[in-house]
Amino acid sequence: MRATAYWTTTYKRTWRGSVSSSFLRPVLFLAAMGLGLGSLVDRNGSLDARLGGVDYLTFLAPGLLATTTLMVASQEAMWPVNGAVRWNRAYLAMTNTPLQPRDALFGHLVYMTFRAFTVAASFVVVMLLFGAVESPLVLLAIPAAVLCGMAMAAPMAGYSVALTSDSGFASINRFVITPMSLFAGAFFPVGQLPPWIRPIAYVTPMWHGVDLCRGLALGGIGLWRALGHVAVLGAFIAAGTAVAAVRYRRVLVP
Repeated sequence: MRATAYWTTTYKRTWRGSVSSSFLRPVLFLAAMGLGLGSLVDRNGSLDARLGGVDYLTFLAPGLLATTTLMVASQEAMWPVNGAVRWNRAYLAMTNTPLQPRDALFGHLVYMTFRAFTVAASFVVVMLLFGAVESPLVLLAIPAAVLCGMAMAAPMAGYSVALTSDSGFASINRFVITPMSLFAGAFFPVGQLPPWIRPIAYVTPMWHGVDLCRGLALGGIGLWRALGHVAVLGAFIAAGTAVAAVRYRRVLVP
């Protein structure tokens, strides 16, 4: 918690802009894609069955909730983690006290979880204002989106801590996170993809997060399906944290 306190203290300098963008981002996305593009999509009534009997805005919103939370959590696990070793050396300062590398890791992961929560909670508030909710279970979509975000952030932290340059982050965003957001079912059902590419979508944490958040927001997800998604996302977090713990120790212990 002392390591977490460092990150929350630095957040006090930027929280206003962060909170503003947390609300502005979903407003712009839902207005442009949910209402703007959705008005064109919804002209074709045959799409209702493919979208679960809801309009495009209601279908899109929980998918964007999961993808946005994952993207923000991933960003928190990129430059801030690498910078804590290479630039401001916050990790090195921590481990020159009684804190251990695992304390630096877990403390930062707690802060990333907090940031993912603020993004997800803000997005759900905007969804409610737009009327893009079909069930009170949407409140459970907040922790579901946080799980989705941390399923990517935990392994990303392990990757970032050992980099000697931040140039790799652009490739991760371009070739991993962006394609994952496009083909994980956020904008259209995965069933519309060619059969050979669907298994790739199904093994990504983003698909599990999107399907879980959408099922909760629409109120149409079964218990076992929801628990299956939670188990997969939890496995990503556990495996990513275990790998990150090893890499943190290698980097931070002389």
